[in-house]
Amino acid sequence: MGSIEQIRKSADVSLAKLEADMTEVRSGGSSASIAFPDHEEHLQSVTRAGGLSAEAVVRDYEIAAREVESMGAELIEAAKKCEAMTAEVHNAIADMRDTAAAYREEGKKVFKRIQASALFSQDVRKSCEEVKRRMVEAHDSN
Repeated sequence: MGSIEQIRKSADVSLAKLEADMTEVRSGGSSASIAFPDHEEHLQSVTRAGGLSAEAVVRDYEIAAREVESMGAELIEAAKKCEAMTAEVHNAIADMRDTAAAYREEGKKVFKRIQASALFSQDVRKSCEEVKRRMVEAHDSN
């Protein structure tokens, strides 16, 4: 506690300089733009240095709280983008299912055409063999 007494007695320390130093933040005074929170109030019996220290600390906490809130806002924005992407994925999946169904349907049509062509070719071959057999029989009978 002797060192506190020495600081009070020292001519180099001024409350105005201490106040200015305490209100500066990392990048130069951004805590001054942060209003003192309404939910906090100074005690009447607190010293000016104590009040300024407490105020600087509560402003730092307020800055941190706002940063946390902004991260929450960023998370909400990311979730919205994720939801939009999920909707696009669902649309893409639906398009893929439609395309797959169309391919299957086309495959069925081609399958039926090939089988019909094979049956037609078989009938033509049988007819040709029948005509050929008759021609041979007619020629042999003469």
